[in-house]
Amino acid sequence: MRLLNTAPEDDVTRLLAALAVRSSVYCLSDLGAPWGFEVAGASVAKFHVILDGGCWLRLPRAAPVRLERGELAILPRGERHTVSDSLDSPVAGLGQLIAGNLDVGARLCAGGDGERTRLLCGGFTLASYDPGTILALLPQVVTMTSSAAPVSSWIGPVLALARQEAAAPVPGAQAIFARLADVFLTQALRAYLTGAACNGLHRPGPPHDPPIDHAIGLIRDHVDRPWTVQALARESGLSRTAFSARFRAATGEPPIQHLAKVRLSQAAAYLASTDLTLDAIAARIGYASDASLSKAFKRHFGVSPGSYRSANRRPTSAATPQSS
Repeated sequence: MRLLNTAPEDDVTRLLAALAVRSSVYCLSDLGAPWGFEVAGASVAKFHVILDGGCWLRLPRAAPVRLERGELAILPRGERHTVSDSLDSPVAGLGQLIAGNLDVGARLCAGGDGERTRLLCGGFTLASYDPGTILALLPQVVTMTSSAAPVSSWIGPVLALARQEAAAPVPGAQAIFARLADVFLTQALRAYLTGAACNGLHRPGPPHDPPIDHAIGLIRDHVDRPWTVQALARESGLSRTAFSARFRAATGEPPIQHLAKVRLSQAAAYLASTDLTLDAIAARIGYASDASLSKAFKRHFGVSPGSYRSANRRPTSAATPQSS
């Protein structure tokens, strides 16, 4: 397998080219430690852009994710989650905080007198031929570091402008924030969709089989767990033999092969869209070490993780695998 800098004109290329994001900013949050809020689950995709400071994002039954200045977090399926300055800070409902602390500029000012964090909170929809298929490919949390994007040379100055707006908002700030979010979201989604495409995960959906759909969702959303065929079969309510046969019939591949593809697609996305170390990426996607991830990545993609990261940081590159 080798990587080309020019993507072929296939369905995936057209999908990525046609991808359009429409964002709505719910509020600009200006919060002093200690602080924390919970966002209720809903079908609308959600996002948070960290303008200053840092915070923790937590979902039920998932490891917490640390976010720093200049980072974006997307929750494609809008799961219930909490955001806080530390893991032990008190948490209140976001609606409750907004009701009592939102000023005329749609800025949420709350929390204590400690270190301040500013973030944009909002939701988005996708304009494409099949937004459901796109969202189904994404993990529970998608992250991106602004400095890692191919457009980082101008995202930095735009973020600086956003910080000025956050410090002293003026009329029209909401529209500016929404357009900034559009850029961040589009870049992050493309990184993950490209990773999925490189692993053959973007293709016509399999025949509907609820237990297998459930297993595929578990792999996608909890890729860091030490999954085995037996464990997935148990979660799906099937015997190991029946599960393996039905999984192959639905996806065209064995469960563990599919798991490896999902892990490597997410690794590719992290490399292209974040500054996470290889060791940190390995921990997030279920590899025991950076060495084991590096070996699997090079065997599958034909290049080292470092080479893949460098190629996908160039503004004009679009890496797509082709058979040798």
